Amino acid sequence: MAGWKLSRRGFLTSTLITTTALLVPGAFARTISGEVPWLPGRANLPPAYPDLRFFTTAERSCIDAIIARLIPTDETGAGAREAGVTDFIDSQLAGFYGKGERWYMQGPFADEKLDTQGYQSEQPPAQLYRDAIEALDAHCEQTLGSVFARLEENQQDEILKRLEEGDLELDGVSAKAFFDLVLENTIEGFFSDPIYGGNRDMVGWKLVGFPGARYDYRDYLDHNGEPVILEPVGLKGRPAWTPA
Repeated sequence: MAGWKLSRRGFLTSTLITTTALLVPGAFARTISGEVPWLPGRANLPPAYPDLRFFTTAERSCIDAIIARLIPTDETGAGAREAGVTDFIDSQLAGFYGKGERWYMQGPFADEKLDTQGYQSEQPPAQLYRDAIEALDAHCEQTLGSVFARLEENQQDEILKRLEEGDLELDGVSAKAFFDLVLENTIEGFFSDPIYGGNRDMVGWKLVGFPGARYDYRDYLDHNGEPVILEPVGLKGRPAWTPA
C-alpha cells in the first residue's frame, strides 16, 4: 500500500503504557559529573558523536531514510531523524551490542521467533544490518532504479510494509528479522537517554510527558493523575544548564 506508514501515536501509546510507573516526576534532578562536589543546576554536556562509527556513508543514508519513515516528523513533533536515532544505532552497532558479545549466539536458530525467545540469527546485529542494507539497496536498484534512500517516500513506505510482512526476500538475510530489529532500535533510540546519541533535545520524552532521570519523586506522589509539567532531565542534565 503506497500510503503505508507506521502509526507513530499508536506505538508511542503502547510504549507509554509500559512506562507508566516512571512518569511520576520528582522535584529535583541529579547529574552525572566527573567533578566533585556536585552542584545543582550544572551538568556535563552529552558526548559528541562522530558522523560515522560503524556505518559507511551509504549505509547511514539508508538507515536514516528508514527511521525517518518509521517515526516521521509531523504535527506532534520531531521525528526519529531529528532526534538523532541514526547516531544512536550507529553507536550501538559499533560496540558490544553490534557484535552480540554478551549473547549466546550458537544454533539452532528458529525461523519464526516466539515472544519467549531472544535474538534468533547467526548474524550478530551489526552484520545483520550490513548484509540487509546491501541486499535492500540491491533490490531497490534492480526493481525501482535507485537505492532505498533516494526513493520517493511512498515507495519507501511500500518497501517497509513488505519488509514488515515478510513479503520481500533479501539475499542472504531475513527481511522480517531486519525490519523488526530496525523498528526496535528506532524506538529505543527515540526514547533513550541523550547520552547514548538519540532522543536529541529530549524530543521523545517531551512527546509523551516523561520528566526524565529526576532524583526525588516524593513531592508528586499524590498528584491524583494530574499532569505534571516539568522540563525533562537526562542523566547529564539538560541543555539549558551550564556545563560543569
